[in-house]
Amino acid sequence: MRKSALFAFALVVAALVALGLIVLSSASEANGIRLHKDAYFFLKRQSIYLGVGIAVAVFTALFDYHRWRDIPGLAWFAYAVVTGLLLLVLPEFGGRMVNGSARWISLGPVNVQPSEFAKLAIVIVLAVWLDRAAWRVELFVKGLVVPCCLIAVYAGLVIREPDFGSVMVIGAAGGLVMFVAGTRMRYLVPTGLLGAAGAAAVMAFNANRVRRLLAFLNSAQETAEKVTTANMPAAQYQAHMALVAIKNGGLWGVGLGESMQKQHYLPECHTDFIFAVGAEELGLFFSVAVILLFLAFFCISVYIARNASDRFGRFLVIGMAFIVFFQAVFNLGVVCEALPTKGMALPFFSYGGTNLLSAFFAVGTILSVGIHSYRDRKRVLARSVLMRL
Repeated sequence: MRKSALFAFALVVAALVALGLIVLSSASEANGIRLHKDAYFFLKRQSIYLGVGIAVAVFTALFDYHRWRDIPGLAWFAYAVVTGLLLLVLPEFGGRMVNGSARWISLGPVNVQPSEFAKLAIVIVLAVWLDRAAWRVELFVKGLVVPCCLIAVYAGLVIREPDFGSVMVIGAAGGLVMFVAGTRMRYLVPTGLLGAAGAAAVMAFNANRVRRLLAFLNSAQETAEKVTTANMPAAQYQAHMALVAIKNGGLWGVGLGESMQKQHYLPECHTDFIFAVGAEELGLFFSVAVILLFLAFFCISVYIARNASDRFGRFLVIGMAFIVFFQAVFNLGVVCEALPTKGMALPFFSYGGTNLLSAFFAVGTILSVGIHSYRDRKRVLARSVLMRL
């Protein structure tokens, strides 16, 4: 492990955070005035979340990641706590519905979204289980049945909210960790296809998701027929306005703070569709820079994973990096209308405390593995030098 890789990783994260704050300061202005009579309301709140997130990242980076595995029951305790939080958001346990979904726990002025913690917890508990399983990970029960049951508990609770995007992240991240750990492909592939089919079946009975999918499939026909925004399906409206923003931006952008789409044409301009505002104001160079930064984030994470001191660290890094990278790719796909509309935040950019904290937790965990692997390498080199003397 090279120290330069850790510095490069930290610089990439810092660049993403800085760009995110710059774009949010502009994208949230109109909604801040309309909803709270303060143009900087969302920026102020995000700055507080950012301060807490940095503290979380520092603490997690200094925390020895081996403790998740070595302290008896620690990972399972975290898994149980998140399970309890996922139960609390459901209407059956007193959770409240907002826009047809029950995803948040209100703690005074702050809303917590437990599904964000579930993404992290599933990586940790699977990494612990699969590392302890060692070669037995190739067996049907230890390598497939138990991990799939752990994933299914979270997926089942989150899909009840419903939050199909988080289910997708949980399932994909869990499957990737199992693949890296060595679960046999003859077990993993059919199980993955079965899980995807089950999720599709559940979505087929959700009218809102069906409308979004049909709107996505019919988007080309709607464009050809010149369907106006007045009679455009609501499921397609945001993606269409996001594309308008990107086209308006062109190569150089219209200028920071000069976006027209943020003036109530793009309702979620400071959350799920914030990338569109950035592309409109800062142009193609901003779009390419964001894509390259997220690619660098994942590639450096893979390097850290490959040079980790043990299998457990490798599992953690791959899982945590995938959570951030997958959400970024999916968000950009939705904004560019390459994927069906689905509410999924753009890490480090979209307004929201829970998502930002979970992203910083992932960053801290990756740095923890990198830092401890670097120290282990230095100890090995120092020992070898002493032996030669």
